[in-house]
Amino acid sequence: MSGKIDPVIQEIIEGTILAAEREMEDLVERTARSPMIRDQHDYRVGLFDRLGNKLTGRSYSAVVDPILKNFPIDEMREGDVFLHNDCYLSEGGIGHLPDLCSTVPIFYAGQVAAFAIVFGHHDDIGGMVPGSMPTYATEAFQEGIMIPPIRLYDAGALNRAAYDILFRNSRLGDHLRADIDAEIGACRAGAERIVELFSRYGKETVFSCFDALLDRCEEIVSRELLSKIPDGTYAWEDYIENDGVVPDKVHKIRLSMTKKNGRLILDFNGTDPQARGPINWPANYADGKFLKKWIGPILRNLADTPERANEIDINEGVCRLMEVRFPPEGTLITPKFPAPTNMRMFTILRLLGIFSACIAQAVKGKMPADQETIRIWGLHGRDRDGELFIFREVLGGGSGGREYADGSDAIHIVPNSRNLPAEFSEIRYAVRVEKLALCPDSGGPGKRRGGLGYLKEFTVLSDAGVFSLADRSKLACWGVNGGKAGGNYRILLNPGTKKERVLPALCDNVPVKKGDRIRVITTGGGGWGDPLRREVERVQLDVIQGKVTREGARRDYGVVFGPGERCPVDAKATETLRKRLRRTRKKSFIDRGEYFEKVVRKGLRKKTRGGKAPVRG
Repeated sequence: MSGKIDPVIQEIIEGTILAAEREMEDLVERTARSPMIRDQHDYRVGLFDRLGNKLTGRSYSAVVDPILKNFPIDEMREGDVFLHNDCYLSEGGIGHLPDLCSTVPIFYAGQVAAFAIVFGHHDDIGGMVPGSMPTYATEAFQEGIMIPPIRLYDAGALNRAAYDILFRNSRLGDHLRADIDAEIGACRAGAERIVELFSRYGKETVFSCFDALLDRCEEIVSRELLSKIPDGTYAWEDYIENDGVVPDKVHKIRLSMTKKNGRLILDFNGTDPQARGPINWPANYADGKFLKKWIGPILRNLADTPERANEIDINEGVCRLMEVRFPPEGTLITPKFPAPTNMRMFTILRLLGIFSACIAQAVKGKMPADQETIRIWGLHGRDRDGELFIFREVLGGGSGGREYADGSDAIHIVPNSRNLPAEFSEIRYAVRVEKLALCPDSGGPGKRRGGLGYLKEFTVLSDAGVFSLADRSKLACWGVNGGKAGGNYRILLNPGTKKERVLPALCDNVPVKKGDRIRVITTGGGGWGDPLRREVERVQLDVIQGKVTREGARRDYGVVFGPGERCPVDAKATETLRKRLRRTRKKSFIDRGEYFEKVVRKGLRKKTRGGKAPVRG
């Protein structure tokens, strides 16, 4: 535990750390070259103490552990820069190979005093397909170059051979080179700010403040959040609907959560064996440190008010309050090398959901409904000059409804991320953005409606190949406490025409021609609470704003409108319809959607051993 510290100094040091991380983010965005990093902001930064503990809850960057494990701290020198992306040698901090991580030790008075990290999702690092995320990969060797923790700069001297090997293995080496340089530069800038703190306040004071930040997180989470969960055991499981290789086979992740003696024990035994396709995530390293800090912020939903939740900063101090029990090696979250991992985002998102569902059971539904806010789609081909291009977007979706409010529309779980601006896309790539909107009826019905997903349409201006890396095209985001599941992901080719075609949620190279139109619809969040208890005035406003259709209002909320743009409510018809719906509907604490009810729950899940050939376009 930390000693007594001047609270003013504590506040200054904490504020400086946060400001330094924001400065690092700004530098990455200004100097990186990949649209994925520069424009969509798919990167993370972090400042850590000398033991490798992240000091703030801002972002969820990788971990220092693989560097500390492979390079003795007393042998590190000023000017060192470490680099890695190997998912099995990153202690759980890197989930797929496009995420290259730069780590800089921060020196003060000749000793390592802290660490700075930046990692980003890069355009291409080799492998079977442009973009380095093959949906049909069956081993890690197919996904791109693997870099174990290496010393890229040794006391300021560049390891030129490693540098050149890295860029030689990328289809877009110039982009990658600029990105790596930008990330290292941002680490060094963050290091300068931390050194200034040591110079101003002294090593012991700053170290004490570092410890105090972790202690405070542990104390607040224990006192204000975990205390809301009654002692006992709560279990839940959820599914990934496809692994890209074996079609029509869902993959289970199971959690048994026990609250005991002020701590949480998270037991993942019962999780399915590792998949043939790339949905695996090696989380069983460093005592599950990254998994703990990944799911930890979910606990903020237990705060007394939304305002208080926003005030609570959950750093790695939360890890002290959790114990993870992993299943034996060979499961979705304990895969054996070289199982592929490039679409592990489906797995890590399910972990958020099942943790939230366990808590929801414990607190009688006073948790947000489910959400799915990461999927990737795009085009690749040749531009007018014959050069390879990769147009790629990470698109968010609607968040889950909450006890106190509807879910948010079209959010991105990646911090500060966003869809690509139309102007940027049209200038750089052979596409024309025809529409960007919210998808009506995509939010799960509830007393508090789930947030809406994106609806985005493009015209393709040259022959190309479409890729889509998405889940939740069948298994919807679940609703809670009587709320209904949200809308599914869909990608359509030439919608509304005789050539309309639904594309697979997982595909790598579906050919499209100049003039073809593509529509992408992302997931809506699950609803919270009984939709028949939603205030009629709210449903009316949703219809006026185009968030819910008239048919959706009738079907999901039992609200009937008369003719006219202002959607006058037919009060008598609404009362009659709601009474009938209450008598005939099925109610459930957690609603998983139509596909789950028809296929999974009835035991019709296909135990495919070989299956059809994977979709490759």
